[in-house]
Order: sequence, then C-alpha cells, then structure tokens
Amino acid sequence: MSLFEIVILAMGGAWAGGINLYATLAILGILGASGQLALPTAMDIVEHPAVIVIAIIFYVIEFIADKIPAVDSVWDGIHTFIRIPAGALMAAGLLGDISPEAQAMAFVGGGGLATISHSMKAGTRAILNTSPEPFTNIAASLGEDVLVIVGLATALLSPAVFAAFLALFLILAIWIVPKIFRGIRKVFRFIFGKSDNGNDRAQSHEQTLSASEQLEDESFVGEAKKLGHRKD
Repeated sequence: MSLFEIVILAMGGAWAGGINLYATLAILGILGASGQLALPTAMDIVEHPAVIVIAIIFYVIEFIADKIPAVDSVWDGIHTFIRIPAGALMAAGLLGDISPEAQAMAFVGGGGLATISHSMKAGTRAILNTSPEPFTNIAASLGEDVLVIVGLATALLSPAVFAAFLALFLILAIWIVPKIFRGIRKVFRFIFGKSDNGNDRAQSHEQTLSASEQLEDESFVGEAKKLGHRKD
C-alpha cells in the first residue's frame, strides 16, 4: 500500500470507529487475519481471534441496543469515552510502520475525525428519539451500519473516492453539527421546561388549597366569635 492509501485507511478507520467501533474492529480484524489486508505490526492485536469474537459480540449487542429509543442515547453517551480514544489509537496504529511523527499526527487527526463522526451520530439519534415511533431509529441504525461497511470498503478499494467523500463529510459536519447541538438544546429545554411548568402548576395548586383552607379557618373563627357574642 502507498502512503496515501495507508493515510486514507487510517482516517477511514477513525471515522468509522466514531460511528460503529465494534463493526470497524471486526472488519479490520477479519481482513487482517484472513490475509486480505496487511495490517502494521501495531495492529496485530486486532487480528487475534479472541479480539475478533469479542468485537462481533459487542457489535451484536450494539445492533440491538442501537434500535431502542433512549437506550441508544445512553449507549452513545457511554461510548463517547470509548469510540473517540479508540478511533485515535486505531489511526495511529495503522500508521505505525511509517514514523513516530506520522503516528502522532494520525492520533490527533483520527481523534478529531472520530469525535466529529460520533457527535453527528449521537446528536442525530438524540433528536430522532423525540419521535414516538421506533421506525426512524431502526432506519437510522441500519443506515449507519451500511455506511460504515461501504465507507471502509471504499477506503480500501478506492482511496481517492473515499478522500473526496471525507472532504464532503467534513464540510457537511461544519454546517450540520451546530444545528444538531441547537436541536438537542431545544429538546432539553422542552423536557425541563415542561417539568418546571408541571412543578409550577403543582405549587400554584398547593398555594390555592392553602389559601382556601386559611379562608375557611378564618370564616369558622368569625362564626364562632359571633355565636359567642350572641350568648353574652
């Protein structure tokens, strides 16, 4: 593989890892173990049968969890601390045979790409979770799986095409990520605003009841005083 092809594969692995880490590890591991892809020495662990099996098991778990509203957002939240560093390490490992400087640059670039792809996935799914029906979640999850597989295949077979796709993806990310975060803020404002309104209504109701009880007590005391005066 040429340097350009290795760099594109490293960035492709980081990008895909930010969306579906376990599918990415399983694909690279299977290709490396079967001899269809020559992985650098730093990535030998990915070819280990135990690592491949574990990656497949976690992929199956994610495949199910990713299609359940709310569960997928919790899963994505936890994997913020897994996908991003794993994407950075994967990119650095794929450039392991080049030079320490290339590894360092790949680590930073791969971490950035994994952060962007993970943020787009997690943010989009958080917004989709506001829909009561499950079909959009299922369709989005399946689309992400297909995107990862096709993306990695393109990075391996047509690096130039994947480089063009990655450039378009970054341009799209610059435009859409701020909109996603604004959408998430609106969702949280709606949820917590609704909760605050409910609390305000409950407090208002309690205050009304308290005022009514106070009026009743005052009325009762007044009537008692009147009766006392009549007896005198």
